[in-house]
Amino acid sequence: MRKLLHASVVPWLALLFCLSGWSPALLADEAFTADEAEPHAVALEVANRTILVFRSNLLAETPALRAARARSVINEVLDESANLSVSLQPMQDNFIVLLGGRRAFIVSAADTDPLEHDSTQAAAEAAAENLRLVVAETQESRDLRFMLTAAAYSGIATLIFAFLIRLIYFIRARVLQALPGLMQRHTQALKVGTTQVVDANQLFPLVTRSLHALRWMLMLLLGYEWLSFVMSRFPYTRPWGESLNSYLLQVAAYLFDGVVSALPGLGIAVAIFFIARGVSGFVQRLLKRMAAPGNSDAWLNGETLQPTRRLTSLAIWLFALAMAYPYLPGAGTEAFKGLSVLIGLMISLGASSVVGQAASGLILTYTRTLRPGEYVRVGEHEGTVTEVGMFTTRIRTGVGEVLTIPNSMITGTVTKNYSRAVAGAGHLLDTSVTIGYDTPWRQVEAMLLEAARRTDGLLGTPTPRVLQTALSDYYPEYRLVVHVSATQKQPRPELLSALHANIQDVFNEYGVQIMSPHYIADPKDTKWVPPEQWYAEPARRDTPNS
Repeated sequence: MRKLLHASVVPWLALLFCLSGWSPALLADEAFTADEAEPHAVALEVANRTILVFRSNLLAETPALRAARARSVINEVLDESANLSVSLQPMQDNFIVLLGGRRAFIVSAADTDPLEHDSTQAAAEAAAENLRLVVAETQESRDLRFMLTAAAYSGIATLIFAFLIRLIYFIRARVLQALPGLMQRHTQALKVGTTQVVDANQLFPLVTRSLHALRWMLMLLLGYEWLSFVMSRFPYTRPWGESLNSYLLQVAAYLFDGVVSALPGLGIAVAIFFIARGVSGFVQRLLKRMAAPGNSDAWLNGETLQPTRRLTSLAIWLFALAMAYPYLPGAGTEAFKGLSVLIGLMISLGASSVVGQAASGLILTYTRTLRPGEYVRVGEHEGTVTEVGMFTTRIRTGVGEVLTIPNSMITGTVTKNYSRAVAGAGHLLDTSVTIGYDTPWRQVEAMLLEAARRTDGLLGTPTPRVLQTALSDYYPEYRLVVHVSATQKQPRPELLSALHANIQDVFNEYGVQIMSPHYIADPKDTKWVPPEQWYAEPARRDTPNS
């Protein structure tokens, strides 16, 4: 309202100031400075169709006021007459658009779209053509025969749409009926040896969901086209129908352009993939030849071949991924960059322990500290190694337990390997007893060796040995070391239990006390072994270390 009042009062003020000696141009410049500062573009729409977009002030009228005046004049002229002509009349640098001899609106140079770089005449001709289309559609909307024909076409299109929907349901039902047998026949033919690659019971739900999604996509597309066709039949809704068609074409063109533009980069990424695959295969075959028996490369053998192949393959593929990353579709988008940063942050936060465990696994593998099948003791845990992995090592204790030990724990503690001191397969078994000084050491050794001979599963060759590992204040410590056969199926705890039972039996047979003496008081007589008792039964003079 303020702008309308301003526009009507200013001409009278200009005339008054002209009579008073003031310049009308100066007054106009001062009066329109605020309106010309930042004019807002307003579209002239008549019957849902855009004729022109006003972008500048003209004759003290803002774009909104110009659009309102033009819309009022066009509607008034359309209501008065049916047969109307649209023409252009140049006026200096502007063009007047005439409708039926009356001025509809003025197209100025500032109304042209700066992005399209059109001339004022081209913009005026386009506006005139849009106005002619509005006039033609207005005439069509008043034609009863045309509207009945449009309604008939819409009805036919609706019947065709309903028929196609029913056809889609019919085809889907027939496909679902024939699909189980068809899938069963084809999936049975896909086998690797005797193993079936694809299970029809697992594939059927996936195919049905895909068909369900395809059905809805076709129905939505048909509904979209039906709505666009029906709207295009009637003059008032024709602009909406045309916009639906143009939007669908724009989306299809956008998708097509995106696919075409992504093909060169995708081709380079695929080429990098095949190159990396070839290099990886060559390196794998080279490492296999290097690890062959009789090769002079001692660092690579059957044990280290598999982890070495995995590490080299991982390095090659990581390098290939880094090379192909810039060529992947969408690699330059902000979403792709944000996802890459998020994955890198997650890896950096949680990779410290993982990298430490993996490094410990590599140390165990390449130093050959542990091997599957060896009997070891790691800290307080003892058992047979069943698996040396990248992050953990599994040990079977023989009493129904399987221990999973982190590799970092193994590299950080003392590991005893009972299998390395044995020539060939098998492992060592040892136990200790403490007997008083009043029992001849030769007799103790003989009894321990006798207990070893009575125990099944212990090897006679190498010969069991008895070592005196300590001379304590009250007793010496005897350690019995024997070899266990690799074919021995009895668990180590059970074998050790049988050896302890035989030691007790042998000592009881010869009346030797196993209980270790401790100091209570000084004895009356010296505790010593006279020479005539050095070879008490079952000891003999030809016994080793005699």
